[in-house]
Amino acid sequence: MHRIFQKDPALLTRALQQVLGVPIPEPREFAAMNVDLTEVEPVERRVDTLLRAETDEGVYLLVVESQGEPDQRKWGSWPYYLSYLYEKYRCDPVLIVVTQSSATARWAAQPIHLGVRGCPSLTVRPLVLGPDNVPVIADEREAERDVPLAVLSAMTHGRGRNSAVILESPAAALRTIDADSAAVFVQFVDSCLADPRAQQMWRDLMTAINYFWRHPLAEQVRAEGREEGREEGMIRERVQMTLQILEWRGILVPDSVRNRVEACSDLEQLEVWAQRAVHASRAEDLFAEGRS
Repeated sequence: MHRIFQKDPALLTRALQQVLGVPIPEPREFAAMNVDLTEVEPVERRVDTLLRAETDEGVYLLVVESQGEPDQRKWGSWPYYLSYLYEKYRCDPVLIVVTQSSATARWAAQPIHLGVRGCPSLTVRPLVLGPDNVPVIADEREAERDVPLAVLSAMTHGRGRNSAVILESPAAALRTIDADSAAVFVQFVDSCLADPRAQQMWRDLMTAINYFWRHPLAEQVRAEGREEGREEGMIRERVQMTLQILEWRGILVPDSVRNRVEACSDLEQLEVWAQRAVHASRAEDLFAEGRS
């Protein structure tokens, strides 16, 4: 049945207009294109985080994208991600965008329509978490009830003028969870604080509750002389933290990367790798030259 439209392409637009009532504009000309959609060369495409969620209603694939600013290229890549994941796994994909910017949140929340205006063939509606809907958790008891949510709150509002105000509650709440998880959350918050005063306050809070950090006070303590056993313990802790951050983010850690990290005895280098692990797309990105 499709071949008749190859013979008379104008018939297709007439059918859309007259039979289906689709307001497609009148084409000036038609051109036949290659029908083979196979990708001959692989194109590298990566989502920021991908999670499989099994529920009583079925399985969902949760696609999480962190967006710093509007990027029109996402209007092509986001529909591609969802279509590809559905084709590969036959599970419903859900796109969630997280951002610290209200303007970016408004941009990301716009539906992406592909097709005829007013009658799209494909519509993508991102779900957006940003400053306008993620709650500000400034109460210590509330933070203790859901520590990860309190951390997300601090990360989301980390660029705001009042970012310093909300830091004390998650800082105190981190005392109530295991040290390994707390250490990971510490780095997540630190990486999202744009205001230097807020970042300094956060690092002071973390130093006060014994979360070692690359911080002037920590450097001073090392300079004054820390016993060798303590230094070795910190190295082991930083190795574990670096690998755990990658694993928490769902990034596969090859043996070559794991062995290199575990063999490192340079604390400052391990701190650099731990910070890179927060943003890395692959485990190998830890060792990328020219990255901070």
